[in-house]
Amino acid sequence: MKAAMPVCSVVVPAHGAARYLAETLGALLASDVPRDTWELIVVDDGSLDDTAAIAGRYADTVVRLPGRPHGPAYARNRGFEVARGPVVAFFDADVVVHRDTLRGLLEALASRPDAGAVFGAYDNTPRAKGIVSQYRNLIHHYVHTRGAGEVDTFWAGAGATRRDVFEEAGMYDEWHYARPQIEDIELGTRIRSLGKKILLVPEIQVTHLKKWSLGNVIRTDLRDRGIPWARLLAQRGAALSAKTLNLRWTERLHTALVWLSAALLVLAAVRRSPKLAGVALLLLVPVIALNWPLWRYMAGLRGVLFAIAIVPLHLMYYALNGVSFLLGLLLQQTVGAPVPDPTTAAYAEVGVQRWPPVPARHRRSTWVDYVDE
Repeated sequence: MKAAMPVCSVVVPAHGAARYLAETLGALLASDVPRDTWELIVVDDGSLDDTAAIAGRYADTVVRLPGRPHGPAYARNRGFEVARGPVVAFFDADVVVHRDTLRGLLEALASRPDAGAVFGAYDNTPRAKGIVSQYRNLIHHYVHTRGAGEVDTFWAGAGATRRDVFEEAGMYDEWHYARPQIEDIELGTRIRSLGKKILLVPEIQVTHLKKWSLGNVIRTDLRDRGIPWARLLAQRGAALSAKTLNLRWTERLHTALVWLSAALLVLAAVRRSPKLAGVALLLLVPVIALNWPLWRYMAGLRGVLFAIAIVPLHLMYYALNGVSFLLGLLLQQTVGAPVPDPTTAAYAEVGVQRWPPVPARHRRSTWVDYVDE
């Protein structure tokens, strides 16, 4: 029999996740937190496969959202609305928790009453093979491991918040983020604005199952991560915040050097100047040298050849950072905050009540044009 009041509610948004769910939900049920003390809620976000049926074998509650997918921000909010626990943990549908992952999140919050949220990291054994997938997941692990402690961001792949803090912050911004983007990062900025601390505890780990392609990396870093993040930082006047993960001064220096190198290489090609090409390549030397701890770490995990093979991928990462930053600033200045589709905006304007609910404008949104509504 389930406890009258669970110590924790676990919310898993899922869209087309049938190939993962048996393993990911099974791992959650194998957690070392007694199963009768917490509840599992899966939100099926407009899936066309067997996501809901598979979820029904494991979850206490399955919320089915008909129609087109609304995105993880919207789905997590719908899961939260039926959750009962004082702590709400969020896991992506393509991560496999370790036995102690859920306990780690709960213990971190219990030990720090001043913390409003906590999150962990991917482990160093990503499932998908291939250089791109291995690099993508391992760099996430590396960055989170080096960023342990109090941070200004949040990660919903494996994170938890106190119920009252999540409510006071205004939940995920489902109005501006209709697909997987930076909805968790943006939520973190609002939790911090309440004066609550956010903890990154990299010892709390999950295994990522996603397979990455080069095209998917580029699309994600530009469309779904980099540009939205740059727009958010520009809007908040925090584009140079050194406390945010991946925005330390060294990261900005590396991005500038890679972009200057690329510009000189183009100029060298136009002028047919070997000297300019040489200077351009020399600019990459400090980038590679200052990333020595990363190469050493990767070599220790996957060998020297792997560490060498990912150098171009990491340089591309810095190049995409520069593109994202410039486009994000340009869009924020010329277009303003992102807005939902006209149908959603029209429904919201007249206050239509329907199911699924129309994406809501949260009062605590960080976007200026809706803060006072």
